[in-house]
Amino acid sequence: MARDAPAIDSFGPGGFRVAGVWRPGSLLIVRDVASAWNVRALAELTPDSLFPVFDAGAREVEFLLLGTGAANGLPPRTVRTLLQRGGIGLEYMDTAAAARMYNVLTAEGRRLACALIAI
Repeated sequence: MARDAPAIDSFGPGGFRVAGVWRPGSLLIVRDVASAWNVRALAELTPDSLFPVFDAGAREVEFLLLGTGAANGLPPRTVRTLLQRGGIGLEYMDTAAAARMYNVLTAEGRRLACALIAI
């Protein structure tokens, strides 16, 4: 990978294997740091839950890649609006597709944050 972004090796029931380490629950990757994320469903997504993304800002994060869970769903309007106002793009899809896409995009050197709801 072009940067120090950790690779998502696999995902499965209830978590993700990131850079060889199993991480149960949802996952947030910002500034190439993977951490636990307390969002378990799209309905729980709030601007506060994405504070690290907003804190990084558009200088460090070109867009947020959001894995919405087992099925694709529209993120809440407040989140979409605040990302847009902050100059941060948004791509959303089901978590399986987002986890696969993350590795492709980081290999291209894209500046993104990744928020994945565990399935």
